[in-house]
Order: sequence, then C-alpha cells, then structure tokens
Amino acid sequence: MGGSRLNVVVTRALPQVVETRLKELFDVELRDPDSPMTREELAEAMGRCDVLVPTITDKIDAGLIGQAGPRLKLIANYGAGVDHIDVSTARAKGILVSNTPGVTTDDTADMAIALMLAVTRRIPEGLAAMKGEWAGWSPMGFLGGRMAGRRLGILGMGRIGQAVARRARAFGLQVHYHNRKRLRPEVEAEVEATWWESLDQMVSRMDIISINCPHTPATFHLMNARRLKLLKPSAVIVNTSRGEVIDENALTRGLRAGEIAGAGLDVLENGRVNPRLQELPNVVLLPHMGSATVEGRVEMGEKVIINIKTFADGHRPPDQVVPGML
Repeated sequence: MGGSRLNVVVTRALPQVVETRLKELFDVELRDPDSPMTREELAEAMGRCDVLVPTITDKIDAGLIGQAGPRLKLIANYGAGVDHIDVSTARAKGILVSNTPGVTTDDTADMAIALMLAVTRRIPEGLAAMKGEWAGWSPMGFLGGRMAGRRLGILGMGRIGQAVARRARAFGLQVHYHNRKRLRPEVEAEVEATWWESLDQMVSRMDIISINCPHTPATFHLMNARRLKLLKPSAVIVNTSRGEVIDENALTRGLRAGEIAGAGLDVLENGRVNPRLQELPNVVLLPHMGSATVEGRVEMGEKVIINIKTFADGHRPPDQVVPGML
C-alpha cells in the first residue's frame, strides 16, 4: 500500500488500548461520542477512507457500497458476524471484508449456559422478588427444573456450538446437534454429541434448544412457526447467535399460549425489544451481551488491527471473508 499511512474510520468507540494502538499505526478517526453512525455519516466516511471498521449496528448494504469512494479497499469488521455487510457486492467492487472469528467463542458459550440456567431455574423471578416484597422461603417457592439429565439440542455445531457442548456435559446434559455437515468422528466423540440429520426430529425430542448457527439467507427463520410447534410444551429455547434465526412473532405466540415453556434471548430479530416478549415471566432478555467481556473486546480489536496491518503491508488479511464462506 506504499509508505503513506492508511486513513481508517472507526464507527463506534472501542477499548482504549485498541484505540491507542490504532492511532499509533494509522491516520484513524475515532467515534466520539459513542453513538451509531447515521446512514449519511457512513456514506460520507466510506466516500473518503481507505479502511472502514464497522460493527453489527452498521448496515453496509449494496446501496452504501455503491457510494463508496475509490480509496475504500477494506472493511475490517469489528465482530465475527458479517450478515450486516453485503460481502458479494463489496467483492465485486474490489473491497475486501475481514472479521474477527474465534475470539468470543468461550464468552458466548458461557452466556448460552447462563441463559439455560436463568430460564430453567427462574433466576430473574427470584431477583425481582428480592427487590420487592419477599415473604420468605417456602418449599414450593420458585420451583424450577434440574439441568442434569435433560436433552440439549444444539443448532449449529461450529466453534461456539462445540464450546456449549463441552460446558453442557459438565452440567449433566445429554448433547445432541444438527449441523449442515456432521462433525468428524473424533470431534463428535470429544464433545460426546449425537448428530441428527433431521432438524425437525431433533427439535421435537429436545428439552432445551440452543441456537448457535450464523444468520445467513439459509438460516433466516430456520426456527419458523411450523418448527416451533414441534417443540415439547416443556421445552426451553436459548439464542445467543442472531435474532433472525427465530421467527420472533411465532415464538412469542408459542410462549404466550403455553406451547413453549420458556426462552432465553441475548439477540432479537429487529434489534429492538418486543414488548409482548418483555412482559412474559418465562422469558429472559439480554441486550446482546454474549461477547461483552473486556478480554473479548480487546482481542477483537487486536484482530482488526492485524487484518488492517497485514492489508497495509500488501498481503491478504488473515480473517478475510469471501462470499463462499457464508
């Protein structure tokens, strides 16, 4: 890329150590105050920068990419998911896209287990009682269900799905999974997981469903109204992946009708809270906290920097995303 420093625009505030390193290496424009860029601000930035560092809240569609200036050659996404970026259009325009895979695997898997516990053991209801009027302990108060012995069905057995499986075994859960491709026998044995070729059959037999697949055109509403009706009335569904994988309206109807026992959602279909979900006592909602650890956020920033630095040195970014991967 020559000797001149790249102009890098970062769309959201990042950990200070990451911002400091970016400033040392590049001509960087940081986001202050920390608020999502408007579409107009994104278009303006993409019209003049060499590298854009967006996050999940920035929808980089074909229209915006079409307005990009000739200097923009890399979109170095801060995060693993790239469903908010039109990777194919970017590639057609000669713009590379990179992401930060693998960094938040353990953090997200921890959150999936936390949500399973929160829903099955009614933790939010207990917390609410302690902030209000608690009448004292009783044998029948806040009865939940035991995790051990339940069947967990993992939808999507990539890095995060496998990390969930390893944790689940420690809680005594029986691990099952559905994936586009069956795991290699040695990996399957290591996580002690049973493969289901049919998602319908797996869903109908599980006590807990954990959504751990990425959002792609093929996984949009994978858990649709028909599939949600296959769940046992005692089943719980947990999602730490992307809200779009579940038909949220159908899920809400099922929960309200008592056809699904509970849900733990760290992600929402439209990025906004559905008030009808909010009012249900058997639903635990979190504000996309799955990857929100200090360590994870710093490591994500380090990956972004490595991708930009490698690109600046004239090489392929190590975490380049190509359309065929999606």
